[in-house]
Amino acid sequence: MSALLDASGVTVCYGKIEAVRDVGLRVEPGQVVTVLGANGAGKTTLLSALMGVLPARGAVTFDGRPIGRLSIEARVGAGLGLIPERRELFSTMTVEDNLRLGAFRFGRRERGSLDGMFALFPRLKERRRQLAGTLSGGERQMLAMARALMGRPRLLMLDEPSLGLAPLIVAEVMRTVASLRDQGVSVLLVEQNARAALRVADYGYVLDGGAVVLEGPSRVLEADARVVETYLGVLAAETGAQEARAG
Repeated sequence: MSALLDASGVTVCYGKIEAVRDVGLRVEPGQVVTVLGANGAGKTTLLSALMGVLPARGAVTFDGRPIGRLSIEARVGAGLGLIPERRELFSTMTVEDNLRLGAFRFGRRERGSLDGMFALFPRLKERRRQLAGTLSGGERQMLAMARALMGRPRLLMLDEPSLGLAPLIVAEVMRTVASLRDQGVSVLLVEQNARAALRVADYGYVLDGGAVVLEGPSRVLEADARVVETYLGVLAAETGAQEARAG
């Protein structure tokens, strides 16, 4: 099976510092792939490079087509979507209007379905007339996901969707991520909550110092004692601190 997203030798520099170094990864159609790593490992930088937000060296193809020279808008038009860590909702607009913008902002008036999004995220239907800025953290994350899905991406990239959320909400968000397979959407999931991510992912990569140091099927990574001790233990401590702050 040919990869939906195939990246090789991806390198991103801030001045003389290589924040991401010679990274390669693949996402197959219908897969959930996770990229794990501690703070500063280069995860967000990698997503930004794949989306065209940051300049990068290396080769990136999407559905077999080179996209390294494409604009962000062209990548979105090809079916690539990104939900950034800050979610970037329109706080003074209603939930429904945020969703409509997910379909309209690129001239896709008929793309996406409000009814479909409300079926996937029932809580958003209850709050469809509510301003986005008044939602809870979990509801804001659901709205960000729903808005991105309104444009019907073929690959959805999520940057730390569990950040700042309580454990029960994290579990709900991860269940939704897993359910995207049934919607025909592949997912590239960047996470510090390693255990939650590996439970929903098919395949995983571990970044350290901007480079891939481990990769493999998620169940293999989760069961590998070296991974648990060297990486998951560190990430679990960071996640625990985040959950304590979230209450």
